[in-house]
Amino acid sequence: MNIYINGKIILENDILENHILVADHKIQKICPVESYDIHEKDKVIDLDGHYLSPGFINVHIHGSNGYDTMDATQEAMEAIAAVLPASGVTSFLATTMTMPKENIYKALQCAKNFMADPSNKGAELLGIHAEGPFISAQYKGAQDPQYILAPDYKFYEPFYDIIKIITLAPESDLDFDFAKALHEKHPEIVLSIGHSSANYEKAMEAFSHGIRHITHLFNAMTGLHHRNPGIVGAALTEDFYTELIADNIHVRPELYKMLLKAKGKDHLILITDAMCAACLKPGLYELGGQEVIVDETSARLHSGVLAGSILTMDQALRNIHDYTSLTLYETVNLATKNPAEELGLYHQLGSIDIGKDADLVVFDDQFTIKQTYCKGQLTYLKEDTNAN
Repeated sequence: MNIYINGKIILENDILENHILVADHKIQKICPVESYDIHEKDKVIDLDGHYLSPGFINVHIHGSNGYDTMDATQEAMEAIAAVLPASGVTSFLATTMTMPKENIYKALQCAKNFMADPSNKGAELLGIHAEGPFISAQYKGAQDPQYILAPDYKFYEPFYDIIKIITLAPESDLDFDFAKALHEKHPEIVLSIGHSSANYEKAMEAFSHGIRHITHLFNAMTGLHHRNPGIVGAALTEDFYTELIADNIHVRPELYKMLLKAKGKDHLILITDAMCAACLKPGLYELGGQEVIVDETSARLHSGVLAGSILTMDQALRNIHDYTSLTLYETVNLATKNPAEELGLYHQLGSIDIGKDADLVVFDDQFTIKQTYCKGQLTYLKEDTNAN
């Protein structure tokens, strides 16, 4: 057993001090220090007064560390899974792009094979976020418009077993035939409005047809106007789960407070939308077959359009905590509890509770990641920069 001692344990609604956590691949026990007798075979992990948090869940990430989901290789998936624990991420949804069907299928098959391999290490691939090709050409963002298609249930039929979220433009789903078919046959898959020219009325109609998620709010969609509320207006007035890229670039940080007041603390989900340049130096990279210019803070096409981000989840949490009045555990919930609940995985992930996976992150007051454990296995350990 791993015995985590001398740390502050972040629960869903509290922070415990003077407690220990006992875990193997699952969390076995949380109890006061004095009530547990440490055995010889136990591995004691001294947290040095830092926080012990549930592992972060990233439901929208294209790539990192020089690799992209659309590379469709085992090497790429291994590299992405390996680097994510350094930012506290213990599970993720690999996110696809609007590209030729054969490219998408190769990426999905690669992900399927990767998920079936029990020897994989690093962050756990929970499934796929299919971002496109059912999107709007008007709000395509950094996606290639020549491969945009109308929603078609048969398109993803071979891969519905691994797909968790599908982003689409609801105005292109005539009579909501795609949404109806998907909800009838795969009600567990989340449908999301994104890259869409839908007006407020269409977005509200989509909500009534079970489309309850918004992809990277404010970006690649109709904005908020007092006489034309758009998708943003619908997101703020209905109980949509709403993604936020909290890099202080995609959305002005002054709006974080407004968003939390409108959405509450239970329906906001932090994502990174990171592309392959995340964790790497500035330079020229690629996203969805298009060249991307990356500087110290952002990733953009030559036209200036934002092309995903280079954000990491620890930085997203740091930004939210700096610009809002959320408590530490409320901040952490945006990257743990909320995505787990929406994906129907809260029985397994998303909080520190007995019986859940021992996906754990150790960080300090500045959200500096010190250690990350995926199912109890150490997957990241920050080097001591003060060591000789």
